[in-house]
Amino acid sequence: MKKIPVGILGATGIVGQRFIQMLESHPWFEVAWLAASDRSEGREYSDAARWRLKTPIPASVAKMRVSAAAPSGAPKVIFAALDASIAAELEPRFAEAGCAVISNSSALRMAKDVPLVIPEVNPDHVKLIECQSWRRKSKGFVVTNSNCSAMGLVLALAPLHKKFELETVMAVTMQAVSGAGYPGVASLDILGNVIPYIAKEEEKMEEETRKLLGTLNGAGVTLAPFKMSAQCNRVAVEDGHTESVSVKLKKKAQATDILAAWEEFSGIPQEQKFPTAPEVPVRYVSASDRPQPRFDVEFGGGMTTTVGRLRSCPVLDWKFTLLSHNTIRGAAGAALLNAELLKSQGYLE
Repeated sequence: MKKIPVGILGATGIVGQRFIQMLESHPWFEVAWLAASDRSEGREYSDAARWRLKTPIPASVAKMRVSAAAPSGAPKVIFAALDASIAAELEPRFAEAGCAVISNSSALRMAKDVPLVIPEVNPDHVKLIECQSWRRKSKGFVVTNSNCSAMGLVLALAPLHKKFELETVMAVTMQAVSGAGYPGVASLDILGNVIPYIAKEEEKMEEETRKLLGTLNGAGVTLAPFKMSAQCNRVAVEDGHTESVSVKLKKKAQATDILAAWEEFSGIPQEQKFPTAPEVPVRYVSASDRPQPRFDVEFGGGMTTTVGRLRSCPVLDWKFTLLSHNTIRGAAGAALLNAELLKSQGYLE
C-alpha cells in the first residue's frame, strides 16, 4: 500500500518529536513535511530541533528542511502540535486550504462542530466533520484529541458509563513534567515539590470528559449529564499522569462487575487492528501499590490506560487509581489513532 504523505505543524516541540518517532515505521503514513516557528524555517530538522526523546531522530527526517507554517506546499494530512493561541489561528487556515487537520491542541476542542474523539469511546462523533464550513468549501476539516489528563480518565470511565451510568466523578491528578513541554517546569520549582495548579487544566478535564462521553445530536454533542470535579497537580515525574478517581454510579455494581467492564472494553481500533492501537486499551493490575509510572507507563506502547486499587468509597460508590502516558496516549499517539480511524472511514482518501 502506498503511504499517505503527512505534515507536522509544531514539529520541533516535544509532541512534534513524538509524532516523528511514532511515524518512523508506520505502515500507512510517512512524514513528508515539517513546519515550526520562524526561527526554525529553512534549517535542517536536526539543527532546528533540540531532540529530547530516547530514540534517535529518524534518518529520513533529520535532513529535512523545516518549512514555513503555511498551507502552501503542505500535504493534505496535517498533524498539529501547537500551542492553543497559535493553533486557533493556523488550524482553520489549513482546514480552509483543504487539509485534514488532526490536532492535539485545545484551541478548537469544545467548538460545536469539531469532533473531540477517542476512537474506542466515541468514533461516531467524527460525523461532525460534515457540519464544518471548511468541509463544504474545500473538503478540509479539523478533528481533535483530548487533553492528556482527560484521555486516560475517559478510557477508564467509558466502560463504566456505558454499563452503569456515571452520576458523579471526582478526580485528583498527579501530572508529569513532560506535560508542560520542554523545558517545562523549572527544576527548582518542581524538585522536592508539588505544584497544585496547572493553568486551565481542571476546566479542560471537566468539559472535555463530558463531551467525550456525550451523545451526538446531529450538528453537535449533548454533554454527558454527570457532575465532574477535577483537581490538577504537577509532580516530579518525567512521563505518566497518575489520577485518583472516585465515582458514583446510577446503577449498582459490584467490584467484579466493574473489573469485567474494564476487561471486556475494546473498540474499532482493536477490532480492525489499527497500527497504533493497543491490544488492551484498559488494563487492571491487582497489586496493592500499582499502577506506578516507573513500571506501568509504557504498557501497550504507551497507549494503554492502567487501572488499579479498585475499592469501595465511603463518600461516593467506588474509587480507583489510573495511569496513562501523557505524550503518547495523551498526545501524539491519540492523534495518530484518530488519523487511523479517519482513514478507515474514508476521510483521508
